[in-house]
Amino acid sequence: MARTWLSIRVDFVEGRGKHLWPRPGRIFAAARNHTFEQFANAIDDAFARWDRSHLQEFTLADKTRLCIPDLEWEIEGERMHDFRSVKLSRLHPGEQFVYVFDLGDDWTHLCTVGPDRIDPVETLGILPDRPLPYWGWGDIPDQYCRRWDGDDGESPLPQDPKLTDLPPLRPYWGSQSHWRRP
Repeated sequence: MARTWLSIRVDFVEGRGKHLWPRPGRIFAAARNHTFEQFANAIDDAFARWDRSHLQEFTLADKTRLCIPDLEWEIEGERMHDFRSVKLSRLHPGEQFVYVFDLGDDWTHLCTVGPDRIDPVETLGILPDRPLPYWGWGDIPDQYCRRWDGDDGESPLPQDPKLTDLPPLRPYWGSQSHWRRP
């Protein structure tokens, strides 16, 4: 396979009014014929978004907005296009653009097209049918900033049971373990 795919770095910059530092990130392999909608879905998968019922959009350097067009969201002087049909082939090496998931919480990502094309089979080991991350780093915040099941955002952190609440399926798990760590 030829080196025809794009490598796109995505840095997770901010959301819910907080800047993330150090910034978590992922690097994606994407074919030039993939759509921006497919790329948005890949980003959301890679950053553990499970509630997809939110608006999202890309903003390119020339102020072009890629989203599901809605006349109520149009801003004068900006061009709006349907991201379900716009292909990644419009991107160029080194180009930077922004992806925002959930226009209320503004989970914002800086996307940077890599300088060189890549071979997906060489990089990923497969030829995927959609954009796919092949490198990543950093802690990913929960979409709703929940720290545990049942967190209401105001409760104090529960006491750590030190693995005693788990079934004894591993040597250090369970309340009766004789394999206690020192």
